[in-house]
Amino acid sequence: MFYSAIGLMSGSSLDGLDLVFTELEEIGGKWTYRIQASACYAYNKEWAERLRNAVHLSAYEYLILHSNYGKYVGEQVIRFIEEFGLQHRVQIIASHGHTSFHAPSLGVTGQLGDGATIAAVTGINVVSDLRAMDVALGGQGAPIVPMGEKLLWAEYDYLLNLGGIANVSANRMEAPVAFDICSANRVLNLLCHELGMEYDAGGDTASSGKVNTELLTALNNLEYYQLKYPKSLANYFGTDLVLPLIKNATLTIPDALRTYTEHIAMQIGYAINFLHREKPISNSKLLMTGGGAHNTFLVKRIDTLISGYGVEVTVPNKQLIDFKEAIVMALLGVLRWREENTVMNSVTGAARSSIGGAVWIGQEA
Repeated sequence: MFYSAIGLMSGSSLDGLDLVFTELEEIGGKWTYRIQASACYAYNKEWAERLRNAVHLSAYEYLILHSNYGKYVGEQVIRFIEEFGLQHRVQIIASHGHTSFHAPSLGVTGQLGDGATIAAVTGINVVSDLRAMDVALGGQGAPIVPMGEKLLWAEYDYLLNLGGIANVSANRMEAPVAFDICSANRVLNLLCHELGMEYDAGGDTASSGKVNTELLTALNNLEYYQLKYPKSLANYFGTDLVLPLIKNATLTIPDALRTYTEHIAMQIGYAINFLHREKPISNSKLLMTGGGAHNTFLVKRIDTLISGYGVEVTVPNKQLIDFKEAIVMALLGVLRWREENTVMNSVTGAARSSIGGAVWIGQEA
């Protein structure tokens, strides 16, 4: 079976809306993909602030933002379709939305971007709310990408995403597992903002700083790192717990960036070591994607720390680095349309695996 889908992703780093148009094909249970078009439409200052401050709104104001952002997303999809000449080629849109609230222990996860509004604006069928069913079944609702990673990149033992939050998937376990590791780009970028930079290109500023052992120890001792998987992180972990620790250390920004870069690398090292001990795999391969994969200094530190476990790190081409999660969203939308599982309970801890996502029919009958 052949499908043409647009996948949409907005990460916690708030750099913009990722869009990818991909052709997906399933033959005998094996999936392949071909990226036909991709773009990241950066948020202007107003939209970045509205999304960042969504957690402080009243219920009424939040619902207005939910609808407004759905309209914005729909308009960006139309822009994307026109820019790449995709008229009449898109069968389905799968929108992750922008995560605002995530408290699975309370049965709550919230992604902004009303799917009905996206469908109404575009006139195309839409799948949204991809996490909700898993959370309702007692799962973490995160990470959301492992099903796609299992179907599209099965040749890799580990898949590491360095986004606003770093997460890892282990493909070769008897039952695949995945979990959020730590806050990553969200914290690094917020520190860079104090120097008037959007991000630390290549990790150059971090590489000029020094590690502060006291801060590094305090970061590594945070309670989350002692929890067993399945586990997941909300955005507030980085903004409300991690950032104040860094601020209280009163370091220069280069030293703060260097220390937090080391912290990310160490926590990823611990995670890979733990997974490797759970199921030792000789000559294992790790695929590294997400915005942090462009941070050559961070990549170098991670590679140094995990190479001792016999893990070979692969940093793919820029398009896959930047749009892997959007590709997965497109696949999850197709799986939902086919009424096949999108979430594995071995990853999330839910009562069972599930078919996640709300379907909105944008096409006229």
